[in-house]
Amino acid sequence: MELAETAREVGSLAAFAWATTIEFLPRLAASLVVLVIGYLVAGWAGQAVRRILARTDRIDATLVPVSAATLRYGILILVAVAVLSQLGIETTSVIAALGAAALAVGLALQGTLQNIAAGIMLLWLRPFHIGDFIEADGVAGTVREVGLFVTTLDAFDGIYRFVPNARLWNTPLSNLTRNPGRMTDIDVTVGYGSDIASARGVMLDLARSDQRVLTNPAPDAFVDRLGESAVVMKYRVWIRSRDFWPTQRYLIEEVKRRLDAAGIEIPPQRALRVVGATRSALAPPEEA
Repeated sequence: MELAETAREVGSLAAFAWATTIEFLPRLAASLVVLVIGYLVAGWAGQAVRRILARTDRIDATLVPVSAATLRYGILILVAVAVLSQLGIETTSVIAALGAAALAVGLALQGTLQNIAAGIMLLWLRPFHIGDFIEADGVAGTVREVGLFVTTLDAFDGIYRFVPNARLWNTPLSNLTRNPGRMTDIDVTVGYGSDIASARGVMLDLARSDQRVLTNPAPDAFVDRLGESAVVMKYRVWIRSRDFWPTQRYLIEEVKRRLDAAGIEIPPQRALRVVGATRSALAPPEEA
């Protein structure tokens, strides 16, 4: 008797499971279709927005990656809600549970939330744009992309840098290419017997002959200090930011060449002379 009742119960459970499976399979298949199509649409929409915004001059290039990512994640959230609804799961309770979980995760990942807040502020205030060369908290490089979590840079030596936004936001930041021009000071030493006016003329003529050097503010050359063996002059010029480093290196080399050509003395290096040393003391030891 008991064996027969057990068999009937197992049969009832099997029939219920089979009926539930038959009823659930279409929902599961539809949910998978919605998930795959939604994922593909989200990726396509993100790429399309990136291409469209990149072609227009009205949208700053800094905002393009964030706009594309925001649209993509927004579509994925809607797809997730649609999939849950298709499976028959009450989305209101799920959203409430996800909200509580998000609060717990947010408290555990405060650094990540700081990066998001810093990314929003960087995008809002825009202290730098795509292509700017920046320095902040020991990192430097050309801005490749600004995201909600991190900013990617290309260092001058070709190294890829992945910098959290909070590190760029909570420290003084220098944008080396935002302004049209930058000043450089070059120390030039001339001998005490040289004519200061002639040396100044050579340096100013060099600045006027190079189109990369700005005329406003005007170039200047003046005596900075009197050294022990030479007069130290300061060669101050303003250079277009995009041409700063090659122009600075060129000016250093060219001012040396022109001073030599003008016969203006550049003091030699110090020479050490030993007084009172005998030849035997200076000669190398004889081989045994």
